[in-house]
Amino acid sequence: MTPREPFRPPSSGTRRRPLPEAGAALLTLVAAAACASFRPPAPGVAERAAAAGSYSASLRVSVSGADLRGGSRALVAFRRPDALRIEIPGPSGARLVAVARDGRLVAVLPSERAVLEREARPEELQALLGVALSPGELMDVLVGTPPEGLREYRADWGPAFPRRIVAVLADGTKLRATVEESDDGTGVAAAAFDAPVHEGFRPVDADEARRLLGGR
Repeated sequence: MTPREPFRPPSSGTRRRPLPEAGAALLTLVAAAACASFRPPAPGVAERAAAAGSYSASLRVSVSGADLRGGSRALVAFRRPDALRIEIPGPSGARLVAVARDGRLVAVLPSERAVLEREARPEELQALLGVALSPGELMDVLVGTPPEGLREYRADWGPAFPRRIVAVLADGTKLRATVEESDDGTGVAAAAFDAPVHEGFRPVDADEARRLLGGR
């Protein structure tokens, strides 16, 4: 039995299944983003979001890069300065639970009883998830503060945080996120940022972890 993790997304209605793998070409994504309206933040909202010490959200995410194209629902939470949790849910439980903290990344695939342990560097997040961002940079992207080095960043703002995000990374990878629910993360238990339980799990590298997730 896979242990239950002490993390809950912001309250929402019906649980959604992960999105199917994104097959649209990058130009299609660019055209769709160009047609959409991106609302600026209300006065003071961006500053408060940037200063947020914690955050929690349920997202629909797609990534289009040189070696990965895919999309999924994701549950994300962070607690500054360096604690980040990413969970990819599946029909019968989490497909992936990844926690970066104190410079270490521990990612488990519960149904496969597999674990990846690496340094929490942009290269390692790229190898696993296709996004070459450090945990701190990913936090900034989510709350509307684009880190240096991005080719493009646009955010459609809600009352407190971005509701839609389009970011083009330095290597040309395009990250798109639609926020279903978000809040300031104060209700997320501290234990959510502990390394996921992986006793008895077999170690895997990033290539195998991505294969098990269905990546290419």
